[in-house]
Amino acid sequence: MARDTPVRNRTDAAATDSALPNLVTIVGRGVPSNFEITVDGDLEMLADDPMAEGTVVSCGVAEGAIDVGVRRFRFSGQMANVRLVDWNGNEAPDSASVPTVHVEYGAADR
Repeated sequence: MARDTPVRNRTDAAATDSALPNLVTIVGRGVPSNFEITVDGDLEMLADDPMAEGTVVSCGVAEGAIDVGVRRFRFSGQMANVRLVDWNGNEAPDSASVPTVHVEYGAADR
């Protein structure tokens, strides 16, 4: 018996865009920081190996660490929560060192 592959697991851009139309980008500022994002839909990291990036993605939650570079995620639904903490445990907006977060609804695949 053949099994269908869910749309969110396909690699073609059109399927990903329609199933996960939104994009969240986390940009490190050169300081070790932790992040947690939660959405009320599906969430998928745009990386070959999220574990190698130090990120755990489960259901609608992604949790990880970043100091430099960029982490990108596609998601459906709405952004529910963002938590950013720098290496001293200071949360945004109290710390200028935490990563920046950009959310784009209806983002085309790049």
